[in-house]
Parts: sequence; structure tokens; C-alpha cells
Amino acid sequence: MIETPQVDWLALSPSLALLGAAGLALLGSVLMPASVRRGFAAYIAGAGFVAAGVLAAIVFSETAVPEELLADSMTRDRLGALAAVILAGAGALSVLVSWGEGRRDHSGEYYALLAATGAGMMFFVTASNLMTLFLGLEWFSIALYILCALDTHRDTSLEAGLKYLIVGSFGSAILLFGSALVYGATGELGFSEIAAAGVDDELLIAGLALIIAGLGFKASAAPFHMWTPDVYQGAPTSVTAFMSAATKVAALVLTLRILTVAFPAQEDLWTIAVAVIAVISLAVGNLAALVQRDLKRLLAYSSVSHAGFMLIAIAANNALGGRALLYYLIPYGAMSIGSFAVVAARERELGVPATLDNLGGFGWERPFLGVSMWVFMLGFMGLPLTGGFVGKFYVFSAAYEAGWMWLVIVGVAATAVSLYYYLNVVRAMYMRPGTELRPAVAGGSPPRDPLLVTAVAASLAVTVGSFFFVQPLIDLATDAAASLPL
Repeated sequence: MIETPQVDWLALSPSLALLGAAGLALLGSVLMPASVRRGFAAYIAGAGFVAAGVLAAIVFSETAVPEELLADSMTRDRLGALAAVILAGAGALSVLVSWGEGRRDHSGEYYALLAATGAGMMFFVTASNLMTLFLGLEWFSIALYILCALDTHRDTSLEAGLKYLIVGSFGSAILLFGSALVYGATGELGFSEIAAAGVDDELLIAGLALIIAGLGFKASAAPFHMWTPDVYQGAPTSVTAFMSAATKVAALVLTLRILTVAFPAQEDLWTIAVAVIAVISLAVGNLAALVQRDLKRLLAYSSVSHAGFMLIAIAANNALGGRALLYYLIPYGAMSIGSFAVVAARERELGVPATLDNLGGFGWERPFLGVSMWVFMLGFMGLPLTGGFVGKFYVFSAAYEAGWMWLVIVGVAATAVSLYYYLNVVRAMYMRPGTELRPAVAGGSPPRDPLLVTAVAASLAVTVGSFFFVQPLIDLATDAAASLPL
């Protein structure tokens, strides 16, 4: 008699909810009348993300001790549950931003792929062996490749999808090869079993290096960031908003999990490697952003820079670093989606890509969106009254506690450099003459998009609220980080 593994349906429920939503959205795109097809798919995808977030919160509250599930292929713990809640929030906000794009073709497929991507990421962050890690990675990556190229009438979207496919596949291949080397050295797939094998030879070190590089591609960390500016610029802005927040959450949470669980004996090596990658990301991201005129490219290099800040928390390899990373991801995700939502609003007004040159007067024309963008820029800079300030403070505290004072100095210097291009965005909105709008908009009010404004308002509330209500979020991050051997 074959013994089958017991399935914990509650642990799988967030991913299953989004898979169900993806299936319903696809069915609706075939069976529903064309007039309601888009609205039905958007509603189902949004409801799927909300349901997944609620289910992940239930998993968080009902999980006290981490459990290995499905033949030790995935883990039910508070770390994965908190990451799933953040991913669900990012997905729900992205659905609101997506509505105003007015996508008529492939609308059902778009929202189905968005839900499927979220499901893959939620499965990915709970992976506890190398096989489910790779399967989860490919699950959400393939959906993202298609999402980037889904606006087939735009050459830039097709170019973004092709570039992401080529470079992303290369990164996945590196990760897979590294996993193969680790398996060859230890004979084990599970993260805990790899650590228990007690192997510390050249084959294992080479595999570890390739795994770090492969995850660096997904986290947009330099020098593995080469796809990020072009893909962020060419992809539909709503997809870019989702990628900027959700991909960071999935890649960095999994990086923290695999390094601390599978490779504790090699911490002297991987902490230095991650710290070096963090410094390179801070340098490349901030220096390259200084010369950008296109807003999406500027925010792409900002994303590379923030990957560096979050990698500092991982390099610290202590409990404070784990808490810092998980807290940082909350306001960062809100600021990313909110800022790209504002960019999307400007693009829809002008009918052209948003740049620093055509951002003039936007703060006066759209007061709420202008103030929101100002707050998001302050948050990216790490200034007070935003969660970005607390996030950077905790990251620097973790590095200081670990004895990495030089990392703190590099981080502070990178923050000082970033003031120029973030404040340049604010200056463009308020201190430059207004840009001529399209004929359909000129002489009247800008197009109304209440769902996009709702997404910006929610992002603004999280960005500012995470500063004033920091302790509850730190408590959540503390409970989640306690799942790891930090």
C-alpha cells in the first residue's frame, strides 16, 4: 500500500484561492458577453487577492510552530504567511491600478495571469526544498513574462517581454545549476537536510554562489539587474507596479529563508557575498538614477538601490535583520505601487511616457496625486513621517549590531545621493511650467479614475501609517522572523 502525504489545505489555501480566481477569470473571458468580460475578470482577480490575504492572515494566526508539509517540500510558518499577506495586498492594489488602462483585448487573460502570478509567489515563499523552489520560481516567472508582453500593439511591451524572458531564463538556469551542484554535494534537496549533511566542500560553495546569483536576478540586485530598467520601462505600468513590489517580496524572503536554513555553516562566506552585492546595488542604482529622465526608468534604478538596502538586512544575519527586512517590505511595497500608479495617471493624461520634462505642473493640476507622489519620494529617501525612515533605521541597526559599520556608512552615503533624483521629481511637479495636455483633455478636467486614486490613497495610508503605527508591524515581523534560525 502506497502511503500518500497528508495535505494541509489551509496552508495551501492562499495559492489555491488565487488559482481558482485565475481559472474563473479565464472562463469568464470565454463565456461572458464582451461588454462585461473585463469587469468580471477584474472583480474576480481582486476578490481572489483579498481572499488569499484573509486566508494567509488565518494561517499566520493559527501557526505557532513551523511545520514541514507535503513530504517536506513546503513549510507552513508565519514567515511565509506574512509574505503572502504582503503579496495579496500588492496584487489587490495592482488590480485597481490596472482598470484604468482600458485594456479591451486579452482582459480576461491579463487578470488571470495576474492572479496566477500571485499564486506562484505565495507558493514560492513557502518552499522548503530545491525542487519546489524552482517550480515556484518558474510558476510566477512564466506568467510575468507573458504579462510584460501582453500589450501586443506596443513594440516596447513586446521588447520588454522578450528581454525579461531571455535574461530571466538565464537567471533561472543559473539557479537550477546551483541547485544541482548543492544536490550533488549533499545528496539532499530539503533546506534543513542540506544543513544537516555537514558538507563544506568546493562543490557546495559553487552551488551556493550560483543560487545567490540566481535569486539576485529576481530581486533586481546589481550586478544582476541588467533587465530591470528596460523591462520596467516597456511593460504596462500596472504590471511594472506589481513587479516592483511583489517580486522583491518573493525573492528576498526566499533568499533569507534558504541562506539561514540551508547554509548556516557557510555564513562567513554568504554574509560577505550578500554585503558586497548590497554595496554594488546601492552604487549602481543611485548613480544610474541621477541621469534618468524617464520616470519608470528612474524608479527602476530606485528599485535596484532599495534591493541593496534590503540585502543589508540579510547580510546582517541576525534576528534584528530578519525583522528589518520584513518590516521594510511593507512600506516599500506601498510606495512602489503608489508611485507607479501616479506615473500611470500621468501617462493616461498625456498619452505618452511620463518623464521629468512632461511632469511640469502635475502637482497643481492633480493636487492629491501630486502630494501623494511627494510623500512616496520622501519615503524612498527614508525621511521621517514615512515607513521608509523606520525601515532604513532598522536595517542600519541590524548592520551595526552585526558589526558591519562600513555597510551603515555606505547606506547613509547612498541615501544622501538619492536625495537629488527623488527631490528632482518633486521639483518637476511643482516648479516647472505645466505640460500641454492631449486635445481630449485640454480645456477640461483630467480623466477621472477613482480606482487608481483609491490605490494611491491606500498606498499613502500604508506609507504614512507604517511610521505612526510601527510597533504592531514590528510585532508581526518579529513573529514571522522567529520562524527562522536567526
